[in-house]
Amino acid sequence: MAELKLSESRDLTRIERIGAHSHIRGLGLDSSLEPRAVSEGMVGQTTARKAAGVILQMIKEGKIAGRAVLLAGQPGTGKTAIAMGMAKSLGLETPFAMIAGSELFSLEMSKTEALMQAFRKAIGVRIKEETEIIEGEVVEVQIDRPAVAGAASKTGKLTLKTTDMETVYDLGAKMIEALGKEKVQSGDVIAIDKASGKITKLGRSFSRSRDYDAMGPQTKFVQCPDGELQKRKEVVHCVTLHEIDVINSRTQGFLALFTGDTGEIRAEVREQIDTKVAEWREEGKAEIVPGVLFIDEVHMLDIECFSFLNRALENDMAPILVVATNRGITTIRGTNYKSPHGIPIDLLDRLLIISTQPYTEDEIRKILDIRTQEEDVEMSEEAKRLLTTIGVETSLRYSIHLITAAALACQKRKGKVVEMEDINRVYHLFLDVKRSTQYLMEYQNQYMFNELGDAEEDDSNAMNP
Repeated sequence: MAELKLSESRDLTRIERIGAHSHIRGLGLDSSLEPRAVSEGMVGQTTARKAAGVILQMIKEGKIAGRAVLLAGQPGTGKTAIAMGMAKSLGLETPFAMIAGSELFSLEMSKTEALMQAFRKAIGVRIKEETEIIEGEVVEVQIDRPAVAGAASKTGKLTLKTTDMETVYDLGAKMIEALGKEKVQSGDVIAIDKASGKITKLGRSFSRSRDYDAMGPQTKFVQCPDGELQKRKEVVHCVTLHEIDVINSRTQGFLALFTGDTGEIRAEVREQIDTKVAEWREEGKAEIVPGVLFIDEVHMLDIECFSFLNRALENDMAPILVVATNRGITTIRGTNYKSPHGIPIDLLDRLLIISTQPYTEDEIRKILDIRTQEEDVEMSEEAKRLLTTIGVETSLRYSIHLITAAALACQKRKGKVVEMEDINRVYHLFLDVKRSTQYLMEYQNQYMFNELGDAEEDDSNAMNP
């Protein structure tokens, strides 16, 4: 008899890639903004994290706009990590836009337009409106499916109750589909928007908390609503100014958000939107939420972009700007002048500068511990010690790269725990910058365009006139 083959089924909900900063959950500060030694994926950099916490508090208050902060430090000292920590700590309500300085030059629009769009992405508008909703606990959902497919549409009944009343609603095909999508079952507390028919699951009722159903850790229990089933409620939507710009600048309306390339947005459109938002603010219908715009590799911007930033920061509708750079005294792009961090002095004067320090050996060890957990690699103590030594001698990034490579080497020899021999093996397979430079020095004559050799010959010619 032929063997039955079951098709392999996979859960598609958790496809998460491990990134360079995927282990960061926040800034790791306590309630009085004091940094904890190791917390939320952050290690060390206590002064920089404390300063970032103060900035974060300013952002949460929402009173201040147009401030700018510079994160400056050597490569691999956690500048982007601090920015990611700030983004995670802000929550979903506050907009956070992130761009790299080099991105502006690869877009099919002018640099200033790309910067303007980035600025508008980082400013949120909280719009309040009153809607009628039906809110209650689901007693039961009855759906009658027709016996013959396609003969008639599904019909059904939904019984909702509050602490005071209970009502049965007849369901149409659209509502049945919406209930199915949200996986609504008896015992759930739901809210139905009467205008749009949108169903929101608020949580499970407390009366069902003793049920022995399979429940995930994220199941939220709420009280059964009281009073009438139909209520008038104030709903708050949070959108960014850029989204409003896009919707108003394209003929297809809100579908423009999904078509990708928005192109340049005319200044008149923006002016009209700003006027309208100002009106809403006066009437108390909307409030502005200044978010954060993070520009990494800010030294890649040129003098025109810096002039634009100078001007844009003075606007009332400006977000808090956080920029990061790892350059020392270098040329400002588009000029022949040198300046600290490659940023013009007049813009530097507006920046609050937070500097990051190189990690100590102990901190490198803690970071490697966090990364081995994040990358799901089991490693022996000796191997971790060796990896820490490599991190101190070469760079933190190089030692982090070796974690997964060593895990693969360990897998190849059918081991369970990464040992020193695996680290040793990948250390010899992949060169770090120092060894690569040394190799280049030794064999430079065999490479093309050998600059060093020419320079040495010039020196020797100069010495022998």
